[in-house]
Amino acid sequence: MECMRATLRAPTVLIAVGILVLGACGGQPVTASPTVAATATAKATATAMPVGEAYKIGAIFDITGPASSLGAPERDTVKMLQDQINAKGGITGPDGKLHKIELVIYDNQSQESQSVLVAKRLIEEDKVPVIIGPSQSGTTMAIIDTTQKAQIPLISAAASISIVTPVADRPWVFKTPQSDTLIMTNLLDYLKSKGVTKVGWISVNNAFGDSGRAQFEKLAPTYGITATTNERFGATDPDMTGQLTKIKGTDAQAVIVWAIPPGASVVTKNAADLGLKLPVYQSHGIGNQDFITLAGAAANGVTFPTSKLLVAASLPASDPQRTVLLDYTDQYQKLYGKLPTTFGGNAYDAFALAVKALEKAGPDPKGIQTALMGIKEFVGITGVFNLSATDHNGLDNRAVTMVTIADGKWVPAK
Repeated sequence: MECMRATLRAPTVLIAVGILVLGACGGQPVTASPTVAATATAKATATAMPVGEAYKIGAIFDITGPASSLGAPERDTVKMLQDQINAKGGITGPDGKLHKIELVIYDNQSQESQSVLVAKRLIEEDKVPVIIGPSQSGTTMAIIDTTQKAQIPLISAAASISIVTPVADRPWVFKTPQSDTLIMTNLLDYLKSKGVTKVGWISVNNAFGDSGRAQFEKLAPTYGITATTNERFGATDPDMTGQLTKIKGTDAQAVIVWAIPPGASVVTKNAADLGLKLPVYQSHGIGNQDFITLAGAAANGVTFPTSKLLVAASLPASDPQRTVLLDYTDQYQKLYGKLPTTFGGNAYDAFALAVKALEKAGPDPKGIQTALMGIKEFVGITGVFNLSATDHNGLDNRAVTMVTIADGKWVPAK
């Protein structure tokens, strides 16, 4: 019984095939399938390369809880990438040896307090030299102090610009999604092109929503756009009709919703049920099928700025991301039977950047930090990354496109 209680209290640990899996009780290692190890050995023998110890990458994702639509595809993406690398024998480290990648993944249950607990476990017990994730701005902000003090590089999969600014105060923190500043700039530019000058604002009451609202208030005046309302709602609130009724009573020409599913979907359905005849614009927080599934027909017509993944097939052959995006889509769909999400893409990039840094620096946190700041023109899923000592996000306007939902499908916005 005590063993059972201990198991229930412990965070979920997901470690993919090809590494050791801890037993439910007693922590005894159980050897996983030898397929990956055999492949690695075969490649090492064929290339006459020595095999070194596995390189660890810690990961924290919001796999369960309100943000599971972000964390679950992020987990699935990095497990897929790990298996692909290990099936080829691993990566070549600075020591000239082949090293498999050992992912140590924890579920923070979409809770900030749990993020802190598992971050400390990754650093103190698992001894990882780099951490990727978490999925949300709030769960990321909660562990910045922990990773900073430990001097362990953190590559977040969350959006808020506050995660990586000011860089001087957060030299060990990086992130892969477009900052809300970049997303907001593109949205406001699009609204201006449509002649919109007044919007009803409604956002989720958490770090993501608050950061988006702060960027709107900072940038909107430059575009001649003002808000007629400033409404908020809880991430798991079942109905936002009251807030939308206030917007309906103003002279707003459009509605901006800043949230992720399920809240973003609830607002969208409520707006349709209320008969709110205003175009609905949202953030890149809705870039997954869950939004459309939960919002149903009300999702049609919603327009938002996001990465190019959702409309990859429409990109010209000259776009440097096109091949990378289509390959990721094909691989993910074959493995999991569904399309990838922009959030999975954020984790893809975090994992890929960590791997590139490990190839150059090995499992040395300081070396990884330095290597990350030297990455240039890396073509990822979210965009093309140019990291530096002063820019720990490294994305520009190439990372954003406007997308509309039509007949339940993602299409380029007109």
